[in-house]
This record gives sequence, structure tokens and C-alpha cells, in this order.
Amino acid sequence: MMMSLDLRARLACLYAGSVWGLFWIPLRGLDATGMHSLWVTVVYFGVPFILLIPVMAFRFREILAGGGSLQLTAALSALAITLYSISINFTDVIRVMLLFYLTPIWSALLARAVLGEVITPLRMIAMVLAVTGMLTIFGLGATFPLPGNIGDWMALIAGMIWAVAAVRLNRDSHLPSVDMTVIFIQWALIYSIVAVVMVAPGSGPDRAMLTGVLPWLVPVIMIMIIPGTFASLWGPKHLSPVLVGLLFMSEIVVGAISASIFSGDPFGWREVIGITLIASASLIEPLWSFIAGGKASS
Repeated sequence: MMMSLDLRARLACLYAGSVWGLFWIPLRGLDATGMHSLWVTVVYFGVPFILLIPVMAFRFREILAGGGSLQLTAALSALAITLYSISINFTDVIRVMLLFYLTPIWSALLARAVLGEVITPLRMIAMVLAVTGMLTIFGLGATFPLPGNIGDWMALIAGMIWAVAAVRLNRDSHLPSVDMTVIFIQWALIYSIVAVVMVAPGSGPDRAMLTGVLPWLVPVIMIMIIPGTFASLWGPKHLSPVLVGLLFMSEIVVGAISASIFSGDPFGWREVIGITLIASASLIEPLWSFIAGGKASS
């Protein structure tokens, strides 16, 4: 039995969020080599760009046919993720996640204004559950971080830009996700290079640094980052931007668990309750649809 397009899109967004929940590990691994923080993102996006050059050459005509819509949507998506990536090196991972994942709020406002979507009571409940779960994990309102440094501001702005990108991905659903992925990586590399040239032009990594990280970075890029990027650009094409924002909050679940395992961050009842609330927010709509469908068929 084949899954419906809606279910596949939801699973893609959950998968993409889970991948981004592990995003900090290779970034911190690169940072631990002594590489300049801004060069970390250049290497991080430069490797997949090189790996995807054959795809770009093969899809050259289709990419040209995508025109300005393809470039703009990919550029916005890439700007959001590049800012998010850089912000991790300038502030706490927890603050980055919390400020970025105000996204469902921006998405709801944009979807209402641009796409004319009605914010249903069920979706409002899901948003409340998700934000409550997030605040529970991060210490409730007592530690809600107002932006206090450049990393915080980058994370907040990245979330706003991603909300705009999610709306555009929904409107540009006719554009092939393979092309979107290639151009996304291209723009992410461009932004990273511009940041380095502006802030740290003479601080590039030496050959020893690069040869030391490539043996583990290339497999991570091929197994995790490229498929995760494709999923994060394909899933939103077929779903409401608000629902996309909620499903991507799986990043917080995976991020909290991975931080506990790999960096010794606490994982207790607060984290369990928060993860349960976020998972409930992601499941409430499909469960309601299943129950309603069962009642209708009986």
C-alpha cells in the first residue's frame, strides 16, 4: 500500500528536522579543529557543492528553465540556513534553536496574508503545544532569550526568512526539488564566502586542517546533509507553511537528545515532557484526520 503524498511530505519534514537536530555536531567538529568560525560554513557548504557539480551539469537546462523563481526561492532558503549555521558558532545552541523555532508564528501570519490560509483551532492548539514544549525543554519563560548578541539576532532573522522561504516553496511546488537542492547549496556557499571576505579574509584553513576533516566530513555530507537538504526543500512544497514549521520542530527533539548523549547536557523529566508536547503537536492533525475519517466511514 503506497503512502499518500501528504503523509510522505510530513515524513520528509520530520526527517529533515531530525537531520538538522544533528546539524550542530559536524559544525562543532569543524570548529574544534581551530578553523575560523566563518570558514567552518564555507567548508561545510563547499564540500556538497563540489559533490553536486555533476548533478548541476546534468540538470543545467532544467536549472536555467527554473528562472528567477528557482533562484529566489533557493536563495531565501539558503540565506536562512546559512545564518542559522553561522549563529551556532556565536551563541548557545539552545538559544539558536529557540529563537529560530519561533518560525511557526511567522509562518502562520505569512500563510494567512499571502496564501489566504485559515488558521484553524486545531492548528492553534498544535502551535500552543509546540511552543509550550519548546519552552519546557529550555526552562519555561524564565529563560526565554531575547536577542542579546549577533548570534541570537542571526537565529531570529533566520527563522523569519525560513518562514518566507516555506511560503515560496509552497507556491513554487512545480519546481523540481533536485534543482532546488543544487541551487540551495550554491547560494549557501556564496553567502558563506561573502561573510568570510567581509569579516575574515585572511584566515583560511591550511591543507592539514582540510585533509584531517574530509575523511569524516564527506560521508556525513553524503549520508546526512544532502538527503536532509532535499527533504527540507521537497516536503514544504506539499504542505501548509504553518504545518511545516511545526513538523520541523522535530529538530528540537533530536537536538535535545543528541546534546545529552554527545555533550553531556541534562536530560530529565523536563526534556521528556517537552518532547512529548512537541511530538503531540506534530501528530494532532493526522490523528484527528484519522479519527474523523473513521467516523465518516462507519
